[in-house]
Order: sequence, then structure tokens, then C-alpha cells
Amino acid sequence: MAEQASTREAQVVVIGAGPGGYAAAFCAADLGLRVTLVNETHELGGVCLQRGCIPSKALLHVAKLLNESREAAAWGLRFAEPEIDIEALRGWKQGVVDQLSEGVAGLAKRRGVEVIQARASFVDSQTLKLEGPQGGSLRFEHAILAVGSVPAMPKLFQIDDPRIMDSTGALALADVPKRLLVVGGGYIGLEMGSVYAALGSRVVVVEMLDGLLPGADRDLVRPLEARLRKQFEAIHLHTKVTGVRAEAGSIVATLEGEGIEPEQTFDRVLVAVGRRPNSAGIGIENTQVVVDERGFVEVDEQMRTADPHILAIGDIAGEPMLAHKASHEARVAAEFLAGQPACFDKVAIPAVVFTDPELAWCGLTETAAKAAGREVKVARFPWAASGRALTLGRTEGVTKLIFDPETERILGVGIVGVGAGELIAEGTLAVEMGAVAHDVAETIHAHPTLSETVGEGAEAFLGSATHIYTRRR
Repeated sequence: MAEQASTREAQVVVIGAGPGGYAAAFCAADLGLRVTLVNETHELGGVCLQRGCIPSKALLHVAKLLNESREAAAWGLRFAEPEIDIEALRGWKQGVVDQLSEGVAGLAKRRGVEVIQARASFVDSQTLKLEGPQGGSLRFEHAILAVGSVPAMPKLFQIDDPRIMDSTGALALADVPKRLLVVGGGYIGLEMGSVYAALGSRVVVVEMLDGLLPGADRDLVRPLEARLRKQFEAIHLHTKVTGVRAEAGSIVATLEGEGIEPEQTFDRVLVAVGRRPNSAGIGIENTQVVVDERGFVEVDEQMRTADPHILAIGDIAGEPMLAHKASHEARVAAEFLAGQPACFDKVAIPAVVFTDPELAWCGLTETAAKAAGREVKVARFPWAASGRALTLGRTEGVTKLIFDPETERILGVGIVGVGAGELIAEGTLAVEMGAVAHDVAETIHAHPTLSETVGEGAEAFLGSATHIYTRRR
């Protein structure tokens, strides 16, 4: 006689164990709630840890090291061309992922969070169907939906050939293709293109729009684009792929753009045209949750959906699709369920592109201000005037601060340069706390550091920066 599927009960169930899901589960458990965490695979950490942020940054570190070893000749240091052991590189990358994933599992155990490996779908507003090694059903008081997103793959590229890759396939590092086509000039395409270029691939990037990284200000993109054009075989803007076909030794892509050879061959193609939320196929239609036309679940400032029993966080709850946004939404959702005052009302959510140089920004951009017809004042500090940048041999950077002209409040910060992802934290704090120019200018920044460029940017706005000449206001 077949064993009947078990029915479990949970006070709070979190669906998805990515940076939003496990953060929500841990915070809720810390606040005294009984928590069950349901994840489709046995590895915790979600796309970010397993197939996104962490493995890509490990590979980008390798790419930066390779590039620096080659550029060091200008400083009087000459290294032999490195030998790349692709299998060992894959193993090191996976080791980083495994260590972090095991750490998350250990934290879940120490907090008493029950972890269930299963695919979850809603039967109704308080019941989940669980399919997998720990199948059955689960009744809950509240659910936090944190199922994330997946890479978008337009139908044009769905030709059932493993040489057509999404970001997950690119991170698997099956080999180093001689020639790689990257479709999309966003952060994923540029980051992975940088990795493969450093490893020896001839990289061609095509972007339909008139510029790379459309969310960032053009003056910040320019230094990055100039460097990438030296590392890549080509960057084609205003260009689209109209067809791909598989041949025995290559993928043939048909390209449409001004002055470009229309048919080209590549060893692999990386499609990096964005991500879509995982809202389909999980039974949302059996609840009161409202999903918009793009597939995002609609939520309020407490991360509540239209269903009183279900909250949603992370990629599925709307853009920007960033791990750190998901983690902060997780805390809001958990605190709300614990009866604490909580609201997601962040003024600044930092964005970082981990290319070399890195590009980071937070708060209001100059482009967005112009589009809204909002008057702002902008101060820029060129890294050519930074002693620390000069010692690194990397003076192409720029630090940019955007101010309200009347209150002198800092509305946004943008940085392009080495380590911009680390430097943006000060800018994010300044915007979030409502700091004004004097707050940052009068904060002592250690010398010689790149962080001085933030302080001197504020000084420049006030009319007197030590290392650049500015006219008095």
C-alpha cells in the first residue's frame, strides 16, 4: 500500500532560498517565528550564490589579475604569459560557491529553520503543494514568496544548441571560445565578456540601443567603454541579431547594423538581454496575489501582496533586480510578520557593474534629473588629480556628486574607477541620511585613498577643492 503524502504545518513559510529568501527566513527566526524554508534544490543561496553574483565575481577577480599582469610591463614588470588551467579554475570557483552555500545551510540549522527540498506551488492562499524528495503539502499562516528570476532567452536564440548560452551557461566555463558573441550591453554581458576576453576570447558585443549600460550616466560609461573597446574585438551599438543558425564548427549570426558585416561566425553566443520573474507555474492564480503585465507580483511598502496571507520580496516583487535590495526587503517582510513597524522606503539602492573599471551609482542620476526637468548641480572630481589613482596606474576614473541647488543636499553619487563598488557605500549613506555638501566635505578622508575623491567632489561643489582648481561660487 502506497504511503500517503505528508501534510506539514508552518507559521511562516519562505519559498526560495536566495539572498532574499534565506535572509527573510533567518530574520523571522531571530524574531521568534517558526519558519520553514522551501527550496527546489538542496543547495541554498539561490541564483546569486550558485549561478550569479558570487561565481561571476570570482571569475572577474581572475580576469582583473590577468589584465594587471599584462599591463604591468608599463611599470617595469614583465611576466610570462600565464598558463590557464580551465579545470582548476572551474574547481576554485565552485569551491567558493560551495563554501558559502554550506555556510548558509549551517546558519539555517543553528537558527532552527526547517529546510525542505521541494518545488512549491500554491493550492490556495494557505496551502502549498510540495513536489520533490520531501513532497506532500504544507499549510501555513503566512508565506513569503522569494522565487527570484531567470535569464530571458528570446525565441530567436532557442535553437537547442549548447553553444547558445545564458549567464548560467557562461559561468559554467565549459571552455574558452576563440570568438564569442555577447548579445546585450548591460552589466551581465559586459562582466562576462570581460572574463572571457581576459581568458583569451575575441569578444564581440552587440547592443540594440545607442549606448552601453542604459541605466547609468553617459559620462560615467565613457571611461569604461573606452577601456572595453581595447579589450574586446568590437562593440557594435544600434545593432541587433536577426538570426542564428548552428553549423558543425560554429554558430553563424546574422547582424543588422550600420557598417557591420551582416553574417559572422562565432564559437559561442552569450545572450544577456535581461531577466524575467519566476511568477509562472507556481499556482499564483489560486491565490488573491496580483501579477502585473511583466510578471512582477504587486506589493506595498510592507511587501504585502493583495492576498493577506502572502508577501513577496526580491526579483519577483519588481525592479531593480538586485540581491541587496532583496535582502533588505526580506527584513521588512519578516519584521512586519513579527508585529514590528517596518517599511521599505529606501532613498538610495546602489547599483554596481563589476567590470574593470567598476561603475557604481546610487540615488538620482543626472540623466533621470534631466528627463524629469529637475534642476540639479553636479560636481565631478577626475581621478587624474588623485594621488592614489596615479599610484595604481588607473587615472581614468571619475567621482560625481549630484546636489539640490537650494539645500545643497546630496541627491545622487556616481563613480567609475577601480573599486567603485566599495566606494559607493559612502555615497549611498550620504543620500540615505540626507547629507549636505558640508557633511561630506568636512569628513576627514584618509590619504592617500580613492575615497578622497568623494570628499573632494563635495569640496569642488562648495568652490574649493585642494587638488583641482574650481571657480569660487
